[in-house]
Parts: sequence; structure tokens; C-alpha cells
Amino acid sequence: MMMNYIWLGFFFLAFIVALVKFFFFGDVAIFQTIGVGIFDSARTGFELSIGLTGVMTFWLGLVKVGEESGLIGKLSRVLSPFLGKFFPEIPKDHPALGQIALNFSANMLGLDNAATPLGLKAMNSLQELNPKKDTASNAQIMFLVLNTAGLTLIPVSVFLLRAQAGAANPSDVYLPILLTTFFGTLAGLLMVSVIQRINFFQPLILIPLFIFVGLLTAMMVGLHYVSQDKLATISSVAGNGLLLLVIFMFLLSGVIKKMNVFNVFIEGAKEGFKTAISIIPYIVAIMVGVAAFRSAGCMEFLIQGLTSLFQLFGWDTKFVPAIPTGIMKSMSGSGAKGMMMEIMKHDGADSFVGRVVSIFQGSSDTTIYILAVYFGSVGIKNTRYALACGLFADLVAVVAGIVIAYMFFG
Repeated sequence: MMMNYIWLGFFFLAFIVALVKFFFFGDVAIFQTIGVGIFDSARTGFELSIGLTGVMTFWLGLVKVGEESGLIGKLSRVLSPFLGKFFPEIPKDHPALGQIALNFSANMLGLDNAATPLGLKAMNSLQELNPKKDTASNAQIMFLVLNTAGLTLIPVSVFLLRAQAGAANPSDVYLPILLTTFFGTLAGLLMVSVIQRINFFQPLILIPLFIFVGLLTAMMVGLHYVSQDKLATISSVAGNGLLLLVIFMFLLSGVIKKMNVFNVFIEGAKEGFKTAISIIPYIVAIMVGVAAFRSAGCMEFLIQGLTSLFQLFGWDTKFVPAIPTGIMKSMSGSGAKGMMMEIMKHDGADSFVGRVVSIFQGSSDTTIYILAVYFGSVGIKNTRYALACGLFADLVAVVAGIVIAYMFFG
């Protein structure tokens, strides 16, 4: 229901602002601007959906091989003691646990194209366990919020965008991104755990968490002694190398099981094609709503209002131009990326605001987009508190990103 209000809100606000601009300021071009934005975003949404078809076809075909060979089942059994604490509704040996683990792994490695189809596969498996098919289950909400928090260890795409924008050291935002994405993910995890009454203070939760924090700290300390120009290369090689390793392991598991790997792959790939086609309406709807909001100039009013508000408290406002990118990140990944590139082009990739938007881009995921695509793919209409928790994690990431940016670059 909340998603319905937000989507309608985009259009109503755009309409009201357009009327104000037309009648009070004589802006005769505003309706054309909004119209062009709507049609362009509808086309972009369709093209984006079609672009996902090939990726989903490949990865869901690969996941099918993993399921038939038993590899995902083994992964589920290994991870079930830990993941089971956050997903008590999932049976111990259910393949959904392995699919969730694969999705999280792809997200942490910054492999966006691989993460989406794996996430959709996991969401479909969770839907099989859902007693109310039109209402999000607790497990589906926990899974979605952890996805939207976007825990990323290797944000390769951000490095590449900064390099294209002429940054002297494209990876100088790496440590800030790691810290910011950790705080955002932890906030989302804690909020959902509180609502679902999950006991967070359990050995099987705290021990892995402390180990992860320890490894993250050790990695940050180690990378501190690596030259900036080598850091992006290390990240790229590690991410793509692990991607190829995952593909090889899946195919090898099928060969060891003496399966007809190609036929099994094709069977899963067909499912991927159907899934990609089914999400087109949801992607187009979200992108058109966001485009109307942005084209009407609502985002400009927002940034002006925030600047005035922070000035009243005597705060430094040099971070304010980055706020719309942080907000847009929750709505549209492509929109946030475009705003990030626009800011870096105008102010410079190595400017303070250029680094802040880079941190935003690498530390969280597109909450509203993911909610529409993931829940839309299984027909969920009542998302309950999923959006609120996802946006809370985004808010924490934005605040943490600003504070950390001042610590590193202020």
C-alpha cells in the first residue's frame, strides 16, 4: 500500500509543481518537459528490462545446474545455522538459503548483473513458502531489506565511473564506502530484527558478525598500505576472478554429477526469460513516476529547502548538492548514476561533493526499484513494512556517508 502512495505522490507533486510554474511563473515549456521525461523514461525502462533478459537467462540457467547437481543444497546446509537465525520461516535444507547466500555474495562483490537474477530466483523460492501469496512474508521482507541495504565489498562500478570522470585516484572513496555500506546494512538488519522479534544476541549471530567486522577491519588496514592506483586493479581482478570461479564451480558440479549440463541449463534459462519479461511493467511504472517527479523540478525545490534548513542551524552546506543523489539512489539506480556523473562533471570527481555522491552510489542499492522488481516478479501487492525498513537503512547510509566523507575528505 505504501508503494502505491509513493508512486501516486510522484505524479501528484509533479502535477502541482507544473501548475504553479505555468500559472505563476509563465513556464509554458514545463508540460512538454515533463511529457518528454515520461516518454523517455518509459522507453528506458523497457530497454533496461530487455537488457536484463540475457543476464537473467544465463544466471538462472546456471542456478538450475547448481540445484540439480546438489551444489546449492550443500551451500544451504553449510549456511543454514547462521542464515536460519534471520530466516526462521525457511526449512533447514531448503534451497532458498543457498540462493540467498549466492545473491548476497554477488552483491558484496559488486556484481550487479549477477545479483539481480539470483535474487529473483531466491524470491521465487521464498514465495513457495509464503502462505499468503499477495502479502510479503517475514522472510521475504528480511531478504529484500538486506538487498536494498546493498552491502558491497568491491564497488568496481563506482571506481570505473570516477575514472571516466577524471578522478586522480578513482578508488580513494573505497574505505568510506566500506564503512558506510556496513552501517546502512546493520541498520536495516537491526530494524527488521526488532520488528520480527528476532533475538540478535545469539552466539550464531554475534560470532560471525564479530568475525566479519574483524576481517573488514584487517582488510581496511591492509589496503591502507596499497597504492591507490593498484587498489582498483586489485578490486577488479578479485571481483571478476571470483565471478568466473562461481561459474566454473557450478558447471563442474554438473559434470561430477554426470548430468546433461547443457539441457539442464536451457531448462533454467527458459525460466529466466519468463521472469525478465514479467517485471517490465513494474520497472516502467517506477521509472516513469521518478521521471515525472524529477522533470517537474521537485528535486530542485528539495535541495533548496534543505540548504536553507541547514543554514538555519549554522551547519556547513557543501554536502547539500549531493543529497538529491542520495535520495534518487533509493528511487532509481540509473537516475542516481546520471546525477552522480552530472555532479562530477560540474564540480569535479575529486571535489568534496563528487566524493560524497560516489560514496552514496557505492554504499546502498535502489530500494524502490528492488521492491518493485522483486515483489512484482512473484505478485506481492501488500509489502507491509519492507519499504519503511529499506528507506531507513538508506537514510542511515546517507547520514553515515556524509559524516565519513567529512572524516576522510572534510
